[in-house]
Amino acid sequence: MQTIKKSVAIIGSGPAALMLAATLNEKLFDVTIYEKNYAPARKFLVAGDGGFNLTHSEDIEQFVKRYTPQSFLEKSIRSFTNVDLCDWLKQIGVETYRGTSKRIFPLKGIKPIDVLNEILNELKNKNVQLKTKHEWKGWNNKNELIIEHNKQEIFVKADIVVFALGGASWTKTGPDGSWVKLFTDKGVKIIPFQASNCAYEIKWDDKFLKQTEGKSLKNISITCNDIERKGEVVITKFGIEGGAVYGLSPQIREQLNKNKIATIFIDLKSSLSVDIIKTKLRSKKNKTITTILKDDLNLSPTQVALLKRVVSKEEFIDVNILAEKIKKLPLQINSIAPIDEAISTVGGISLQEVDDCFQLKKLPHHYTIGEMLNWDAPTGGYLLQACFSMGAFLGKQLNSSIE
Repeated sequence: MQTIKKSVAIIGSGPAALMLAATLNEKLFDVTIYEKNYAPARKFLVAGDGGFNLTHSEDIEQFVKRYTPQSFLEKSIRSFTNVDLCDWLKQIGVETYRGTSKRIFPLKGIKPIDVLNEILNELKNKNVQLKTKHEWKGWNNKNELIIEHNKQEIFVKADIVVFALGGASWTKTGPDGSWVKLFTDKGVKIIPFQASNCAYEIKWDDKFLKQTEGKSLKNISITCNDIERKGEVVITKFGIEGGAVYGLSPQIREQLNKNKIATIFIDLKSSLSVDIIKTKLRSKKNKTITTILKDDLNLSPTQVALLKRVVSKEEFIDVNILAEKIKKLPLQINSIAPIDEAISTVGGISLQEVDDCFQLKKLPHHYTIGEMLNWDAPTGGYLLQACFSMGAFLGKQLNSSIE
């Protein structure tokens, strides 16, 4: 007896949506993706402009700890790991390699559009329909989806509806959070959006910026709320940005929300203990402290300038205090960059509103995946991996519910 296929409407065409469509069994489901833009996955393509980091090669036991909250995404990540993603990409014709940063990239010469085209070819082979310039506008009184196309309303009735509408950053690529009211009207709890993986404001003086603007602090570690992240940051007119501080977004936001300011601590020489630093500072011979910092401790001119900007003259000439500051230099963060300048956002649909398979508790047979849910992750491949993993996980669950 032939199985009657169930219809699946996927709203949005980012990584979570595409992976879901690729995972669903075409013998069990008729899948249609509705995308409001002229082309799919625009944020996916823009994210590749600075180096197309698909995932990270980190061991899975450490990988799952990168998410906030960890428990929400752990099952999905373990169900479709970073290794699984690389294997799947290889199957569809995208070879990857591990960079020196342990991040995973497509082989050199493979552009973001090439990766997307291979994914779209896979969907075409599975008879997935992709309808662009089709914008979801809500539900009618029959609980059918209202889709606007060429200024005409189309009503879509699907057995299963999956929303993958993204968060609220990089609105030029599509996600703008405009869907919030539609869910609020259905009684779904929404957490206000906040920027994540973004720049943070520090009030630098003009003299310091003239020396350091656009320059990096490399091989450092940053601590906030006893959580440490290593890497580098760039000094900007606004403050700082870069991988080391992006990874502390949850902690910094928590302090800003509570106190209106946040404090981070920079270890300018994480490879040396405070005692070794004191010893080097004490063996002055005929060197100035600045010379020792540059020659013996190998601090960069930017690091030295930052040190001098933060510590007083009295602290700078006190070996004990200076050594402590090198290992734990406090910086005050005053605010967070605007949401539209952020790489990602937190907020959106409360995690309490979905079950273990991302089904909305108040809307049976309606699911939500990707960045529109209230979770957080640092850059470095973790954001994309989570979206791919959520799509794959939901696809497997829906497959098994019918098979």
